[in-house]
Amino acid sequence: MSSVLNTVLSTRLSNVKSTNRVRTRPVLSPVSVSFSRRRLTVRAQEPNANEVKPQAPDKAPAASGSSFNQLLGIKGAAQETNKWKIRLQLTKPVTWPPLIWGIVCGAAASGNFHWNLEDVAKSIVCMIMSGPCLTGYTQTINDWYDREIDAINEPYRPIPSGAISENEVITQIWVLLLAGLGLAGLLDVWAGHDFPTIFWLAVGGSLLSYIYSAPPLKHNTFDDCPLSTPKWAGQALFGTLTPDIIVLTLLYSIAGLGIAIVNDFKSVEGDRAMGLQSLPVAFGPETAKWICVGAIDITQISVAGYLLGAGKPYYALALLALIVPQIVFQASAQPFLILGLLVTALATSH
Repeated sequence: MSSVLNTVLSTRLSNVKSTNRVRTRPVLSPVSVSFSRRRLTVRAQEPNANEVKPQAPDKAPAASGSSFNQLLGIKGAAQETNKWKIRLQLTKPVTWPPLIWGIVCGAAASGNFHWNLEDVAKSIVCMIMSGPCLTGYTQTINDWYDREIDAINEPYRPIPSGAISENEVITQIWVLLLAGLGLAGLLDVWAGHDFPTIFWLAVGGSLLSYIYSAPPLKHNTFDDCPLSTPKWAGQALFGTLTPDIIVLTLLYSIAGLGIAIVNDFKSVEGDRAMGLQSLPVAFGPETAKWICVGAIDITQISVAGYLLGAGKPYYALALLALIVPQIVFQASAQPFLILGLLVTALATSH
């Protein structure tokens, strides 16, 4: 009997020691190992339907992105593998219309445009120079120098996502720049200029674009002049540049700066991380918002005052009529701004 009790006590003490060993040093019994392996095997072959797998940040926008946005080069674009669509996206066609409109306004301001085949052909070539070529160059080089910022803000864009190689981007920059400068020289010859006015305007505009995009002045305050050079080119193509045209166009460039500031609001996080002093970073989004609004509205009011003082009250009133809805619909001010540019161009042509 005593031997039986000793055996039982010995077994229990052994189990207690075993339990203590498990607590201080995990040791699995053969049964547990077999059970664990079986569980792991089953889970590997049949994943839990409720388990959510993490996705790369650049995949989500691509799934819900728009093909139309991709072609226009605006935010929310679908990812593409077609290189020509990617190249078009880099040029941001949505940014071409204001620059092309500048050509129209410049031609109107010259007072010498006629609706004949030659003048229309000149205008079209000038629009191609200003829009697809030089604006495309500007947007592509801007994306190139923004690639680290876009990797934070918009990782699905063509360059940070790797959809297009660095060599292909650099080639596109040079092709668009040289094509634009070549068309500018052609227009000077076509217009019979003794001095290549349009060519040097194109050079100046391209240099401003580079300064705007590249370090050390990249995206800093008041470093872009987007509306001047196309209007001057349209004016020079059909007439001559005059001091009042130059001053008024520079005023509209300040208004254009207000529109350009809007683009900086979407990249505040990336600009701040990269140490870039865009207006929203330098002054804060709230203050930058009012600078943006003021640049657009005060410019139009100033130009209306100039036209009134120049003895052109009807054009001044037409401009004021555009300013009222521009202030009311401030988020969509661009259409009223470019119509105001045309009113001013017509005023200076008469």
